[in-house]
Amino acid sequence: YFIGVYPISAISDLSAGEYTFDETKQVESDLLVAVNKDGLSYNVDEQQPVPLTFTHVMAKLVVNLTYKNQWGTEGPTVDKVAVGNAAKKATVNYLTKVVSPSAVAEDKADFDMPALTANKQYASIIIPQDGVQKITITIGGKDFIYDNGTPFKFESGKITTINLEVGRDVIKLGDVNISDWGSTGEPIKGEAYD
Repeated sequence: YFIGVYPISAISDLSAGEYTFDETKQVESDLLVAVNKDGLSYNVDEQQPVPLTFTHVMAKLVVNLTYKNQWGTEGPTVDKVAVGNAAKKATVNYLTKVVSPSAVAEDKADFDMPALTANKQYASIIIPQDGVQKITITIGGKDFIYDNGTPFKFESGKITTINLEVGRDVIKLGDVNISDWGSTGEPIKGEAYD
């Protein structure tokens, strides 16, 4: 039985590991887990690689912004895009790759999303959950709040893309797309340690 976790961390309980999201450390907040339940066949004096396929256990949120023509051809300058009342702590079962967000009110907070393309696209790692329904876009110190009415569902290993059209008086939902996060890109290479 082999388990790989990236980024590396000391885990005392593989069935109930604590996880805390830090929006200022996006790369470190992503969590990849690989489980090999089959083990290896053993040959004396022969080194064998352990096949591990890492998958994302967190979710990813992408918010794309477009603007009504009342903002002009260039659009406004966005101060920030914030996700409302999101769980910032969770319990992770590394054996099954199941993430359980904290339901405690103190473990929920708004957080700002990093810009991928200023004024147009914002993205963040987010704990898989279904309690978030508000996204706030701040332009010139004024908050424009999109309330979905029902909570969005952010799933483990999935990218949720929310397309919003911002007017001076209203924000309209274009559409929501949910897609697989896909591969982790280049294989992660390294040595295994106890």
